[in-house]
Amino acid sequence: MKQIIPYLILLVSYASFGQLSPTVTKYDLSKKRLLIQACSMYLFNANQGAIDVDSSVVVACKAYKLPVALAYDESFNDGSYLVGKELIDKGNVNSAKKLLIKTKGEEKIKLLLQLGNFYLFKPGTKPEDLQNAKTNIDDVVHTSHQLKNKKWQQQGLLLLGKYYFQANNQSEGKKIFLKVIAECRKQNNKKALAEALDAYGTLLFNLDPEKEKILQEAVSLYASLGMEEKRIENYMKITTIYFWGGKINEAKKRLYQNLIDLRKINFKHQQFAETTITFIELAQHNLETALYYALKSVKRMEAEKDFTFGDIFYMRLGDVYNNVGHHQEALEMYQKSIEIGRTTIDSGTWYKSFFSAVAALSLKGKNQEAVDYINSVTTKYPPKSNFDKMSVAYIRANCYEALKNYTLAEKYFKEMDFYAQKIISPETFREIVHEYTLMALFYANRKQPEKAKFYADKVTALCDMYGKKYNSEALQILLFRMDSIKGNYKGALRHFQNYKIISDSTIRNTKRKEIEELKIDYETKNKEQKIKLLNQESNLKEVALKKSKMLNSVSIWSLVLLSITIGLLYNRYRLKQRNHAKLEIKEKEINQKNINLKHLLDEKEWLLKEIHHRVKNNLQTVISLLNSQSAYLDNDMALSAIKNSQHRIHSMSLIHQKLYNSENISTINMPNYIRELVEYLRESFSLGQRIRFEIKVDPIELDVAHAVPLGLILNEAITNSIKYAFPENQIGMIFITLETKTEHQYILTIADNGIGFDATINDKKGNSFGMMLIKGLSDDLDAKLTIENNNGTILKIEFSQEFPLIQKRELI
Repeated sequence: MKQIIPYLILLVSYASFGQLSPTVTKYDLSKKRLLIQACSMYLFNANQGAIDVDSSVVVACKAYKLPVALAYDESFNDGSYLVGKELIDKGNVNSAKKLLIKTKGEEKIKLLLQLGNFYLFKPGTKPEDLQNAKTNIDDVVHTSHQLKNKKWQQQGLLLLGKYYFQANNQSEGKKIFLKVIAECRKQNNKKALAEALDAYGTLLFNLDPEKEKILQEAVSLYASLGMEEKRIENYMKITTIYFWGGKINEAKKRLYQNLIDLRKINFKHQQFAETTITFIELAQHNLETALYYALKSVKRMEAEKDFTFGDIFYMRLGDVYNNVGHHQEALEMYQKSIEIGRTTIDSGTWYKSFFSAVAALSLKGKNQEAVDYINSVTTKYPPKSNFDKMSVAYIRANCYEALKNYTLAEKYFKEMDFYAQKIISPETFREIVHEYTLMALFYANRKQPEKAKFYADKVTALCDMYGKKYNSEALQILLFRMDSIKGNYKGALRHFQNYKIISDSTIRNTKRKEIEELKIDYETKNKEQKIKLLNQESNLKEVALKKSKMLNSVSIWSLVLLSITIGLLYNRYRLKQRNHAKLEIKEKEINQKNINLKHLLDEKEWLLKEIHHRVKNNLQTVISLLNSQSAYLDNDMALSAIKNSQHRIHSMSLIHQKLYNSENISTINMPNYIRELVEYLRESFSLGQRIRFEIKVDPIELDVAHAVPLGLILNEAITNSIKYAFPENQIGMIFITLETKTEHQYILTIADNGIGFDATINDKKGNSFGMMLIKGLSDDLDAKLTIENNNGTILKIEFSQEFPLIQKRELI
């Protein structure tokens, strides 16, 4: 039975934590479910058994303000309306139950499934909750059999299988899952089979050999169905198996692949994979890679101002800083982690950050300050779990040992042992064996080999219990100390060499002396045995002389090799410096060329704008000349011709004005252009409210070669409608649309609800200058022109932008 854990308590907001991340709001349903699973999997693994699976799901959903039901309702919730969903999401289950009376068929099954999931996966489930879940699940099975619906029968059985696992009756649950899986195979229903394998495999223990095989089949099925989010989710579950199964390198390889997969589907929350990579790379002493991914997750979090679970990522960066010797920076990261963890949602991380902050103070030599810090924090926030109590005792012991207060150090080491014996969890294996190793080393350093061996044997026993291997610098130093005390110099030498391989650092002078002493002691004992066998004093002196010469030779050659290595490194450094200087010169040249090119580009754009400005001014001058000329004419036809010419010139002038004023000097924004042209014609003809315009233009950008003909066509068509469509000052409408048909294909429509055109005089009208101009411009655009008489006149022009007008004319 699950226990209620303290990680579900939301406290006051931190920074922007109170607002839902904009990234999450843009996710579709499948990505939101993937986010819940990725986050909850990380929380469950990171807390090492201190938080159960369902509670980790609740924490993830509360953190990202998503309904808990999303983690369990995938089989029947496709985003459409579900009866009772809002009530259940708000926890108003009794009102949702009342709806069962009013629902029938599939709607009733979906409501029962929601209620079953609610009770079954409720954190801190009580016996009555399990009973309520069973009642609703039985109703699902019964109702689906009545409907004779295979899909809902299978869904009911899958939920029943999950119930038996929650009720600790795994054998009965397995029978049900295997029955559904067999039925899906028989029906050749890939999606249902994938869901069944997914549900079954998820519930099996990580160390169950069948789990990886089942989940891998689910991964393959989801891939064939194109359900990428579900494929990635199950891929992550297999990665967890490798992680806890000790296949760390394979788990790391899969985590890197996981990052690639998440980027492909544009899934932004990659930090859970990144922080796990940081943990593994740090454990393997790949500090540069660990630092890269720790900084990456923190920088993304700070850039997006999304501090959800920020305590995790600050803590991990602090761990890296501690390992590279930047203890002050590490302390700052731990303090940020503690602040976020204590003031937002408790993910179980901030107490670990507190332990690490103590370690950072200790590494800086501030052990008394570390002890005071432990006392202040534990007084205000006492440790709650056995794991935290064990860890507090351990860090106290370390600090007192550093302060040489061995009595208190031993007291707290024994307290650590007391709580460690109460923890039986494979997830805490590494921490417990490490702390026992340091405890044994404490006794070894105090020259108490019996106690050291007692706790060293506990390390071996734990490795055997969980079937795992453990190796560390501390363990090798412990074994080195113990062999040295027993006089086993050969074994001590081997363990010290293993320690140096793990630490991968230069042997310090003091350590070099120790290993040389071990070599001398070991070889001396061999010589003494030979002396006893040969019983000759002279042989001992000869061997000692040879040994001395050998050591001198080794020392000389070591110095020679060291000198050569230093020389090569210096040569490499000088070469790198010269290459760097050349690269800087080249970079300056490239930057200067880029500046020159930018200047030329700016000049070109300015000249083009100036050309458009002058063309516009020239056209305005022509309009003014025509206007002056009209003052000396009495002929109405001549005046009309001049007025029409002014309109045509204005339509072209308006385009050049747009290009001059716009940042984009290559294309015209057609919605703005058409509206300004229509407004100009309305004012020119003093229409008032007699003729109104309805304009619908898609956001289209056209080049000058297309915009000028279209502007002239619009001018002619609108002018004709104003003059002829509404005789005797009739009221009417003119409709103008420009819409995208397909990519690079457009339709321009000018229509009115006037009297239409007279078909008997169509030929005569067709030969008018305006109509000839429309046809000619349509031909220039290589467009299809149609004129219809349907409750008014409708003029349509279908044209393409694939072959610009200039290119077409060049081909001619």
